[in-house]
Parts: sequence; structure tokens; C-alpha cells
Amino acid sequence: MDRESIRRRFEDNHIRRVKVGAFDIDATLRGKYISLEKFWSAVESGLGFCDVIFGWDIGDVLYDNVKFTGWHTGYPDAHCRIDLASYRLVPWEPGTAFFLLDFRRPNGDPLEEAPRQVFERVLARAADRGYGANFSAEYEFFIFRETAQSLRDKHFSGLTPLTPGMFGYSVLRASSNADLVLEILEGLAAFDVPLEGFHTETGPGVYEAAIAVAPGLAAADRAALFKIAVKEIAAKHSLTPTFMAKWNAALPGSSGHLHQSLSPAGEAGNLFYGETGLPDLLKQYIAGLVTNMPELMAVFCPTVNSYKRTVPGAWAPVNATWGLDNRTTAVRVIPGSKKSTRAELRITGADINPYLAMAASLAAGLDGIERQLELPHPTVNAYSGDAPALPRTLGDATRLFRGSRVAREWLGEEFVDHYASTREWEVRQYEKAVTDWELARYFESV
Repeated sequence: MDRESIRRRFEDNHIRRVKVGAFDIDATLRGKYISLEKFWSAVESGLGFCDVIFGWDIGDVLYDNVKFTGWHTGYPDAHCRIDLASYRLVPWEPGTAFFLLDFRRPNGDPLEEAPRQVFERVLARAADRGYGANFSAEYEFFIFRETAQSLRDKHFSGLTPLTPGMFGYSVLRASSNADLVLEILEGLAAFDVPLEGFHTETGPGVYEAAIAVAPGLAAADRAALFKIAVKEIAAKHSLTPTFMAKWNAALPGSSGHLHQSLSPAGEAGNLFYGETGLPDLLKQYIAGLVTNMPELMAVFCPTVNSYKRTVPGAWAPVNATWGLDNRTTAVRVIPGSKKSTRAELRITGADINPYLAMAASLAAGLDGIERQLELPHPTVNAYSGDAPALPRTLGDATRLFRGSRVAREWLGEEFVDHYASTREWEVRQYEKAVTDWELARYFESV
């Protein structure tokens, strides 16, 4: 994409306005509409965007423990450039084009705290070593017959799901909501977030979507934009989806599995494929994922709620394991053809920041290759045995992450310190909250 090709596309599609945005630490899309005049000016010289988007939490409450920005800096503008290659039409907003923003330091270097730039740096290091990375995200999410207002009026309790009952892989349930399903499928395709599959999962109003594989940054863009697109399309139907890892203790959690493979840098191909078994490169990559997983859990499971999903017997991993086509393990190796052989990281939930989760996953695997780590024996039932346990809380995970060698080496010192501080803040907000469970348990009886 260059300026002239964008101009032609604007003319062909009668573009009247532009939406620009970037994903923050919690993968919330922060952005704005700008005029065509402002857009063309920004293409030439960039634009400023308040750096508070990396200085507040998912509820817009300012962090009190980060160095990057705050009252001590005055929350200045960060410099952004528009990534022309991220151009998309917004099919549910006629006449609107969308672009992603890249955050830069004054000297032009990528901003260390920006999630998209974190993944960019890891991809660049992979390319320096002769590797390209291909990813595909697979999300589960529940849909409710609720609006933003009704959710708050009901205090997020007694909600009405899109459909009742446990109907995994139900053609009937999907067909009964064909208007919504087809609008999602067609809208995502037109938004350059194509799906390979879409079906109901086990639970009331829950769906699973497999996003088509893409190289590097494009895969993370698709994964991040998928969630905002589904939310915007659902809102038109007075519906609300949730990508919480575990919204209800009695129902399965929502996964966000990451399928991945390596190719020669700048070329097609699959370096994970072996005609006579698993190649050494794949073994070392998986060994890196398994070995480094405990230290990277704060990225793979980034919220307090994430750890309500990772419990035994609930289709989510609980320890650092791998297996061949095994859905109990944290890493599932899927042998197949030259096109389909891949690794699936199953520890991640639907609440991930895909830029950071893909960056951490790729970093862990490449670290395994560089250190030529030996692959442990595959696991049959990951809910039994003595495999290394994973952190059980965000607080424990963050302590490991802050001291992680692989995180600091691959994701960057500035990012690790900033991200760890944001997770510590998140834990503090949870620790001082009084929950409904506590009220029901103790209010009358103690």
C-alpha cells in the first residue's frame, strides 16, 4: 500500500471519513474518527495521540505505579504513524475506512510499551535468524441478549443468553440465528478478517471462530480486530458478546488458542513439517514453549479472571505439558501435511492481547531453538502426573514474569517493567474488591 493506491481505493469506495486506532495493553481498541484532510496530513507527517492509553487500565483508571507516563510526565502526545498496509473498509459503517496506528519514539524507534510494536520487534528478530512466523487465533465467546445499559441495570447477573441449552456443534442453533451468523461471517470477510470455521460450542449462546492463518503482524491484527468487529456487529442487534476467560463457574471457559508455525523468512513453506516424524526444529520450538511457559503466563493469562478457567477437567491446561493431538495439554502438536502441520498453544484464553500473546509464544519457541532445548516426553493425561505446575494466580504469574530472562531478552526491558506494573495494579484492584461470593458467604453468618 502507498499513498496513491489508498487514494484510488478511497475514490472507488466513496470514503468520507477515516477511523484510526491502536490496541492498548488490555487489547482495548483506542481510536478516533478523523477527517480526510487530517488523514492525508497524518500520512505525510504522522499525528499525536495522548499516551494515556498506555497509562490507564481497562476501566480508564490511571495507574499509580508506571514510569512511562503519568502526572509526572503530564500525559503528553505520543507520536504515531498510520500503517497504510492495515487499510480496511468498515462494511457496517458505509463510507468509513480504518487504519491501525504504530507508536514511535521521537527518534523514530518503535515505542517499547506499545503491544503491536512489541510483536514487531520479536518478528524482526525472528527474520534476522531466517524465520517467518505464521499464526491463527481461535476464539470462543458467549453472546447475550443484553445491551451495555441492561448489563449494568442487571449488575451483570441474571443475563439472557442468545440461545438456551448446551448445544455444541449444533447446526440447528446456528441456523436459528442465521441473520446474525451470516452478518458476522460476511462482515468479517469484508473487513479482511476471514474465518476458516464458525460453529456453536458447548454452552448457552456460545460460538467458536477459527480465523484464517496469516503471517506475523497480519495474524495479530486479524485476531485483535475480530473481537471489536464482532462486538460492533452484535451491538446492531442489541446483543453483547463476552470474551472473558470464565464468565460463569458452572460453564466451560472461553479459549483463545494460538496455532503457529515457522517458515523460511520471506518465503512460503512450513519448517514444522517432517516426512518421517517431528523435525528437530519443531521439537526445540515446543521445548521452548513448555520450558518458558510458567514465566510468560502473565501474558498468556493476563487477567485475574484468566485463572478461573485454568482448572482441572475443564478443557483448559493446568501445567506445562505438550502432546500429540492431545487436548488436555498446554501445547498440542498437530502433525499433518506440509500445509497443516503446526503447534497449538492451548493455555491462552479469549481474553488475551493477541499481539503480546503471539510475541511471547514466538519468543519462547525461538528461545528453545537457540538453546537447542530437549523436548520432554509427551503427556497423555495432563490432569495427572508431575509436569511443572503453572502459576495459579495473576499475582504469582506477574512475579515470575518480572524476573523472567526470556521475557526481558525478547520482549524488552522497558516493556517487561511496564507490563508487570500494570498486572500488579490489576491484582491490587481485585484484592480490595468485595465480591458477591463474599457477601453471600459471610454477610449474615459470621
